[in-house]
Amino acid sequence: MLYNNLETANSSPPDPPAALSTLRRPILFSMLAAVVTLVLKTAAYLYTDSLGLLSDAAETTVNLVAALTAWVSLAYAAKPVDIDHTYGHKKIEFFSSGLEGVLIVAAAVGIAWYSVRRLLEAGTLREPVVGALVALAASLINLAVAVWLLRLGRRHRSIVLEADGQHLLADVVTSVCVVIGLFLVQATGQEWLDPVVALFVSINILRIGWRLVVRSFNGLMDHALPPAEQALVRKAIEAQLGPGTAYHALRTRQAGTDRFVDFHLLVPGRTDVASAHRLAETVEQAIRVALPGTEVVVHIEPIEERASWEDSELLALEREKSNDG
Repeated sequence: MLYNNLETANSSPPDPPAALSTLRRPILFSMLAAVVTLVLKTAAYLYTDSLGLLSDAAETTVNLVAALTAWVSLAYAAKPVDIDHTYGHKKIEFFSSGLEGVLIVAAAVGIAWYSVRRLLEAGTLREPVVGALVALAASLINLAVAVWLLRLGRRHRSIVLEADGQHLLADVVTSVCVVIGLFLVQATGQEWLDPVVALFVSINILRIGWRLVVRSFNGLMDHALPPAEQALVRKAIEAQLGPGTAYHALRTRQAGTDRFVDFHLLVPGRTDVASAHRLAETVEQAIRVALPGTEVVVHIEPIEERASWEDSELLALEREKSNDG
């Protein structure tokens, strides 16, 4: 089946993947930020006895553990290909980000539990404004590091950096809501607002954690590349095909910063091996230009042979999609 008239991706090709040793450096700043903010929030909690600040400090503790996990996973992902891991070790990044998602979910559940408990057992807050100012300072530190990690993660297609950035961003949301809650307590004298705010924060944190878990699960299950990137691959292939040639059974996946693409290239049966190989090399290079860091495998088949059109389970899906279109 020859793909024609496909939509062109609107985004430009991303930057080539950075060396994993380079990606580990931002994690150091993430761990440093977690240590600093954890000290600030813990001190603020001990001073004010605010449940919101306690929950915020618990979330920051998870940040520190998650950053350490990311550091270890990137070190493992940097290991070269070996006889037992012929595709490399970069799928560990999906495991790491999935663990971060689970930790975020666990933190959200813990915050919710403490919030309900505080609603049932009244406590006494001391100097809520002081605690709010300390939490605000800590959130500004986390916000700066989170934005930086998210930009680097998207630029270099590192799910570990993106997950760590999302995690810090969740911490920022927590801190801001806690600050609002403490100021409301100071203004109204209603201390029950502190655990209520913490409860609502837990819902948002749960959403972020669940999204990371789903994304990591998809990566571990060899989910196909995003539609925009698939469109770039198809456009690159079609630009190199001449009359009497076609392709089908396109498969894509991602492991860490590496992409993998394979497909069947159909050429006239009379084509000699050298010519078919040159065409395959040209197509592979075009794909690598469109999507840097992509490993391409091409299976060449004679276009006249019936078996060439029946040797992949994907062909039935492609025909069904074509008929629906």
